Amino acid sequence: MIRITENTTDLRANEHDDLLQLLLDERAGRDSSELWMAHIVATACLASDHLWQDLGLWSREHLSRLMNDNFPALAAKNVHDMKWKKFLYKQLCEREGINACRAPSCEYCTDYLKCFGPEE
Repeated sequence: MIRITENTTDLRANEHDDLLQLLLDERAGRDSSELWMAHIVATACLASDHLWQDLGLWSREHLSRLMNDNFPALAAKNVHDMKWKKFLYKQLCEREGINACRAPSCEYCTDYLKCFGPEE
């Protein structure tokens, strides 16, 4: 279940719109369900857990399949298997020419160190 408060939605409406536009621009174009998935994924990005959890999926692998099926060109850019939420926000930053970028809600996540800790 996606847990977003009313105030959070208002404060981050532009962020949601940017994420949605990124996903719409990168959709496969094979089926109208990709439009729904773009809205669903953009909204889930505003929640506080890993994206696969916020979407109610069984694992990150299932999210990777969802991304490959619906947004294959975008998914292909994730060559280093970056966490999906972090990856999407990085794509937004790159669109704007911003070099330093982080995903929202990360300071509240119990896996903060797994995403932002040293790479092994």
